[in-house]
Amino acid sequence: MTDVFFDIKSHDDHQKFLKGMELLYFGYRDFVSWPDDVLHTYGFGRAHHRVLHFVGRNAGLKVAALLKLLNITKQSLSRVLSSLVEKGYIRQDIGDPDRRQRLLYLTDQGQKLLDNITEHQKDHMLKAFEKAGDTSVEGFWKVLSALLTEDNREEILSQISRDMGE
Repeated sequence: MTDVFFDIKSHDDHQKFLKGMELLYFGYRDFVSWPDDVLHTYGFGRAHHRVLHFVGRNAGLKVAALLKLLNITKQSLSRVLSSLVEKGYIRQDIGDPDRRQRLLYLTDQGQKLLDNITEHQKDHMLKAFEKAGDTSVEGFWKVLSALLTEDNREEILSQISRDMGE
């Protein structure tokens, strides 16, 4: 790929939008294709992957917090979560002292599945980061952060910082 492809000064706003949107679409498509194939063998999909990821990053996550984080309905989460619990990938404990709370944990089986489906993605992303360079990676993070809606940007960025131990 030539540097001309990335020369932002040669693009008007509409071209910047189209190129950005299409690169985001195709990059995401290729980033999730391998995990999609693996998850399919278990009868799972992307929603299952998101639940496994966020429960894995936040052991003891409350169901209510997961609903808010994923911005999905109770009905959608219930279907996904039920299958993960029934098949032994997630454990659901009763909260203490509030017994109405349901706290979520990956089981060993769930952690193995998550490791399996993220191993390829980690390798894929780290190779892309290495190819692009640190300055570009920081720019990529800034663009993705700016794409978050204003009403939940700070909450999401705080969550990511907590997950990273920052």
